[in-house]
Amino acid sequence: MKLDNIFDSALKDTLFTDKSVLQISYKPDKIPHRDEQIEHVASILAPVLRGERPSNLFLYGKTGTGKTLSVKFVKDKLIKRAEEAGVNLRIEYINCKLQKVADTEYRILATLISKLGGSVPATGLPTDQVYSRFIELVDEKKQLFVIIFDEIDHALKKISDNFIYSLTRLNSELSLAQISIIGISNDITFLENIDPRVRSSLGEEEVVFPPYNALQLQDILQERCMDAFKEGVVDEGVIAKCAAFAAREHGDARRALDLMRIAGELSERDGSRKVDLKYIDLANKKIERDKVLDIVETEPKQFQLVLYSILQLTKEMKKKNISEKMFTGDVYNCYQDVCTKTKNECLTQRRISDIIAEIDMLGLINARVISKGRHGRTREIKHLISDNILDKVEAILVDGLGL
Repeated sequence: MKLDNIFDSALKDTLFTDKSVLQISYKPDKIPHRDEQIEHVASILAPVLRGERPSNLFLYGKTGTGKTLSVKFVKDKLIKRAEEAGVNLRIEYINCKLQKVADTEYRILATLISKLGGSVPATGLPTDQVYSRFIELVDEKKQLFVIIFDEIDHALKKISDNFIYSLTRLNSELSLAQISIIGISNDITFLENIDPRVRSSLGEEEVVFPPYNALQLQDILQERCMDAFKEGVVDEGVIAKCAAFAAREHGDARRALDLMRIAGELSERDGSRKVDLKYIDLANKKIERDKVLDIVETEPKQFQLVLYSILQLTKEMKKKNISEKMFTGDVYNCYQDVCTKTKNECLTQRRISDIIAEIDMLGLINARVISKGRHGRTREIKHLISDNILDKVEAILVDGLGL
């Protein structure tokens, strides 16, 4: 039977020795080309070994520049040294991109309370009571409590930046424990757009993670591929091409590792004994497609409403065979109708203009700013979603908006 052949070949014809080495969650023993940043983070956090509260720390850089990996690397070493020094140190990690964990102040506090061994109802308590419960648990003993908020910008877009300010101010209410915060963001302009009080309390120390260049990415891939694939499986030139693709995407190591892993999986499915250059091209197309669908699915409702409006307008113009250009005002009119239909709050045109700029930045549309003379400026909009995934994107939006 054909299925048995597929399962048999999966068991014996694998090209991998350990595929997990190419996963994002893998923790390597060393992190190439990040010594300077790791040492900087370690020097800021080192005072905990004397029982002192370290400064709040903010790390930023593009996706896949090693921020989370480096912080977790320092965290593991620091916890080990703190145990040896007899210092009561606790470090907790929260990924703010995860829904139902960091989309409200209440949920973040509930998550922290749970990590401290306590519990609060999923909803229903006044926020000040949840704060009191958190303070009570943290302050049960003399300890240094460090909270890592990964992708902190996602949490603060959904809730208020006052939340971080409140957390940094809690130390004045604690008698035994002390709290420090590490914020990690892919948005390098994030600190510029928040309340100055929050900026000064969160960004006491800052570490920038620059993008990797193609040669650095080659080093990273070379090391990982030695452990991930069987000897001689990866063709010459594959690692260099993979690194070049990822360097073009802002030096994203995560992208490079995903490309290698998916290229290996695709060649395995084809029954090939080698990962050659064509599989890097195929993997790149697959990642592009998956990335678009992931963005559309995980972005907030208002983002989805605007994108859906742009796609609907494009469809209507095609149907009527209109070759006219689409502008911000047209999108806003359509958006208002969709909001009424879906019973969603209708934002101002200025806010919708900001969301259009966000969608443009993510590469789903092209929104060219043009001048209309004394009538001011507007954006000329065209969607860039390829035809082969357009139906899937529309299905995600229809489902997400309840249309």
